[in-house]
Amino acid sequence: MSPIPRRNVLKAAAVAGAATPFSWLLAGNSQQAAAADKANKADKAADDPVDISWLEDGALGAAAGSTFGVPWPKGAQPADQKFALATADGKDVPLQTWATAYWPDGSLKWTAHAAAEGLDGATAYRLTAGEPAAPAEKVTVSESGGKITVDTGVIKAVIGKDGGKLVRSITRGGTEIARDGRLVLLRQGDIDDGDHGSAKWERFDGEISGAKAEQKGPVRAVVRIDGKHRKGGRGWLPFSVRLYFYAGADSFRMVHTITFDGDQTGGHESGDFIRGLGVRFSVPMRDEAYDRHIRIAGEGKGFLTEAVKGITGLRRDPGAAVRKAQFEGEKLPDPATWDQRVTTRLHLIPTWGDYTLSQLSADGFTLRKRTKPGHGWIPAGGGGRASGFGYVGGVSGGLSFGLRDFWEKFPAQLDIRGAAGDEAEVTLWLWSPEAQPMDLRFYHDGMGQDTYAEQLEGLNITYEDYEPKFGTPYGIARTSELMFWANGATPSAETLVAQAAAVRTPPQLAAGPAHLARAKVFGGLFAPVDRSTAAKAKIEDHLDFLFTYHKGQAEQRRWYGFWDYGDIMHTYDEDRHQWRYDVGGYAWDNSELSPDLWLWYAYLRSGRADIFRFAEAMTRHTGEVDAYHLGKWAGLGTRHGVQHFADSAKQQRISTAVYRRPYYYLTADERVGDIMSALVDSDETFLVLDPLRKVRTDPDYEPDPHALSIGFGTDWSGLAGAWLTEWERRGPKAEKAEARLRSTMETIAAQPNGFVQGSGLYDLSTGKYAVETEAKVSVSHLSAVFGLVEMCAELIDLIDMPEFKEAWLDYCRYFNATKAEQKARYGTDFGSLLLFQGHSRLDAYAGAQLKDEALIKRAWQKFSGGDGYPDATTGWRTVKLEGPDALEPGVEAAWVSTNSTAQYGLAAIQNLVLVGDKLPG
Repeated sequence: MSPIPRRNVLKAAAVAGAATPFSWLLAGNSQQAAAADKANKADKAADDPVDISWLEDGALGAAAGSTFGVPWPKGAQPADQKFALATADGKDVPLQTWATAYWPDGSLKWTAHAAAEGLDGATAYRLTAGEPAAPAEKVTVSESGGKITVDTGVIKAVIGKDGGKLVRSITRGGTEIARDGRLVLLRQGDIDDGDHGSAKWERFDGEISGAKAEQKGPVRAVVRIDGKHRKGGRGWLPFSVRLYFYAGADSFRMVHTITFDGDQTGGHESGDFIRGLGVRFSVPMRDEAYDRHIRIAGEGKGFLTEAVKGITGLRRDPGAAVRKAQFEGEKLPDPATWDQRVTTRLHLIPTWGDYTLSQLSADGFTLRKRTKPGHGWIPAGGGGRASGFGYVGGVSGGLSFGLRDFWEKFPAQLDIRGAAGDEAEVTLWLWSPEAQPMDLRFYHDGMGQDTYAEQLEGLNITYEDYEPKFGTPYGIARTSELMFWANGATPSAETLVAQAAAVRTPPQLAAGPAHLARAKVFGGLFAPVDRSTAAKAKIEDHLDFLFTYHKGQAEQRRWYGFWDYGDIMHTYDEDRHQWRYDVGGYAWDNSELSPDLWLWYAYLRSGRADIFRFAEAMTRHTGEVDAYHLGKWAGLGTRHGVQHFADSAKQQRISTAVYRRPYYYLTADERVGDIMSALVDSDETFLVLDPLRKVRTDPDYEPDPHALSIGFGTDWSGLAGAWLTEWERRGPKAEKAEARLRSTMETIAAQPNGFVQGSGLYDLSTGKYAVETEAKVSVSHLSAVFGLVEMCAELIDLIDMPEFKEAWLDYCRYFNATKAEQKARYGTDFGSLLLFQGHSRLDAYAGAQLKDEALIKRAWQKFSGGDGYPDATTGWRTVKLEGPDALEPGVEAAWVSTNSTAQYGLAAIQNLVLVGDKLPG
């Protein structure tokens, strides 16, 4: 055997584990050769550059910068590795890098990279190991007293650490562009029913409880601000705001999260109804009224382009050059040079100080203006879907502002007030005060469902798991994204269009599917799209059909709104030609059977921007709205229902970090990181709420911290997802998370029937399951369809625990086996099961691991002939839908359900990578 280079031998030892004895390094055995081969492959992976490109066309544009995540094969990059970025033609791009996850051997698993300067104008880049270029203007952060100052080299932001002003000032070149950035909340104590009642508003202002700089450059700085909205002695509606700055940028990004903790059941006065929720800035107005400009975006590239005091369209003409300059936002010549019939009458031209654009539905906005308070409004236009962007200022500078997903998360609004005075006020309303107040009350009274038995009957008719006082929004959250530019002058039309586009679709850099697959992250359960054979192409066509259909249904059915955008419906009602939006558990999907994972795996293998954006919106929604972040159910999510919080089944399977991990690692999004970190101790929720309380056969069961009944399927996979993420991120509870992962894996494997045992008694103090003495068979078709498959594949790859692997392979071998085979192995069969098509990926996984041709054959049989979608071309089509059968014309595929879509999608993607070479035909 050829001698192995010492560098690779040592690296192989590091990959194998620090406990490897030195004598092993000198032995020429097969184990050594295998480890060295892995190390050689890791070396090659470390040396190969990673191609990075924009998710959508258009490059950086007017955005400040981009942060992106890149995975690395196990052992390829040491923990302290630095990285460099360059354009395809070799120009260095300044880069800031930090680790977001590590492999168990200590090598880098995921890294995050921030870039700004040098990105614009290029479409392709190469990421390599090496010393990064430094930015010409570093972003710097300093703290003194009660403030944090961030300087990008172009703008300087002073951020408050207390009080009500989050952003005290934004200056550019010594000129103050904006000041007093604050949060505003309008509360209404009751809701008028028609023309009855006299609801009154009261205003609460954001009050800071703490602020800290989380990143300090050189390319990217992040400041987090937390607090509550307060009026007098009452504080409520907690907020968490992050501000993002990039070196050399004239803009900053805001990620704004609120968590609902109000009472709509008769608490303060009669309830806490949000009438308006916004972010507000003051903008100094220094220029003459005719040199002050208003820009408000409509649809597409459309803009309202006006001056506070307009000199176009007058009876007397100041001159074509003057008119043109005002329209283009340029400083006007001295009025002494104009036609004096205009100059001498300037004081008679009205000044328009107030503008409002309100988007009260997904399909319509109105725009109006007035001269000042106390005077009437006049219409200024309208349209369908506004971009959510505007500008106020003048030739000496001004503020551009935008709210992402403006029409998708209606009702939203943009206000400009006082632009004719010394100071304009800009408010971006996340919830428009012109809309009906936010009503989160439970939608029905639950009559006739007073006992568990009666509540279970509800499942048999509306598929809703009802329980009194469980349909509460207390603790749900919502995150919004905003952008601001401090302009040195009124921007050109082209610049404004670019800024608005950056608000709508923030430029995102990404590594391609080939590199993502090569790194073997997320269990290695995906590979790039492959249409090399007719059989594979057919499956790819079906995958494309399903995504296109669900994306189209979101538009056709208007699955939009502040609390709804990002989710999809669960089941279709073919009689009404409508999704069952009003029928119990058939309505909003709330991650049932893992559509989140289907979308992320579909993106990872394709690199498609449309899939990424659809998955991004779902991640923002399901991680925030469908889960609790405050209160006794914090750490749990809500099963599918008419309202996202309506169902009484509060479970780990919805809140699971498994659904958030891809977005976090691809973007390094801190808010999603917060959500996952908060789940590390969610095993304690089983003390608060027993997920099986309505169906448990033991009437005397009481939650015991040393003997909690926790299932090995939907419950454990949720816990494992949080523990794995904390461990590989090296979070503050990483040691505990790793210990719980290993101890639960060991004690699941030690059960008489492993995963087939179904559940065990978990000890919160030790993180272990009690090992049963009696073998049981308790298998559910739901156990493996909420991330368990993906978690087990990833953990088996990460942790060398043969007993756990065998326990999982056993479960994979027997779920789709015949009842006779199940009985021969376990003494009894698994009973009546469903979702065989989705579970075909268990056959594929076991078949690939064991090189078992019978299992591989069964995988494709179950996939093609299971209880999911038909494998027939004639079944994959839509039917045209028109009135009066439907509210709006469109298409339907009545045979499509979200459950089947998610499971078909995951099975297709995973089967193709695991046993695609054995696909029949």
